[in-house]
Formats: sequence, C-alpha cells, structure tokens
Amino acid sequence: MAEDTKPDTPTAKPEAKAAKPKKAKPPKLEDKPFEEFIEQHFTPTLQQAFTDEGIEDMELNFTKQEIPIAGVKSDTEFWQIIGNWQNGKRQFNLYFLEDNISGKKAFSYATNGKQPSTIESFMIDERKVTLDLLVLYTLQRLNGQKWLTGN
Repeated sequence: MAEDTKPDTPTAKPEAKAAKPKKAKPPKLEDKPFEEFIEQHFTPTLQQAFTDEGIEDMELNFTKQEIPIAGVKSDTEFWQIIGNWQNGKRQFNLYFLEDNISGKKAFSYATNGKQPSTIESFMIDERKVTLDLLVLYTLQRLNGQKWLTGN
C-alpha cells in the first residue's frame, strides 16, 4: 500500500498587496490657527445661524480690545466677537481670554446701546470645542435672554 505523502514544499501564499500611501488628512477646522478659524469659519457660520433664526441685521465684528465692562480695569486686550442687531438695541460679546478656542471664554450682553454690566463664564464644561458647539452655545446663551425666540 502506498502512503499518502504530503509535499515538503509549503503552500504558496498570495502576494501581499502593495501598501497604498495614505492620503494626508486636512487638519480639522478646530486645529487651524485661532484667528483663521474665527475669521474664516466661526464668524461666517454664526452669521448664517442668525440668518436662519430670522435675524437679518446682525453685525458681527472680530476685534481685540479691552473688556468693556464698568469696573473692569485692565491693560490687556482680548479677542472678542461683538454682535449687534436691532440698530444697536441688542449687543453681545463673546470673549476669548486665551488665543485658543479651547481656552477660557466669557460672555456679556447689553441692551439699548449701554455697556455690559456683568461678565459670565462661557462653555466651561466642554472638554472638546468644535465649530458647531461654539455656534450652538452662542445661540443658546442669547436664547436664554429670550432674544431669539419668545417664551
């Protein structure tokens, strides 16, 4: 009787596919330099969100200046988004206390052309800050004043 013998040669393995070079992913919007992110992404997106809410006369300015609150004396200027509408009857300031969207932020508002009287922390519990969250929190904060929708 003949024994079944297996050949000593190993079975041929299919050739491994050549590794494709990975495409470099563009940086996330939030990883862009601070000023570029605010000017090219946040401000236009926020402007569109106000338009979507029916606020057509919103003026948004991105500027670096002192905090305009009575009693706050500082030689330090901070980046701010200043929003005005209804011919200056409503205004808000979103302060970036660090040149970083993930850094400390604050918020103030005023009516009838007056200076804001209080400053509040803004987005203090968010570990990861994204474009969408910045816009959402800004709208939520203004809606808390009943400035976007009624009761």
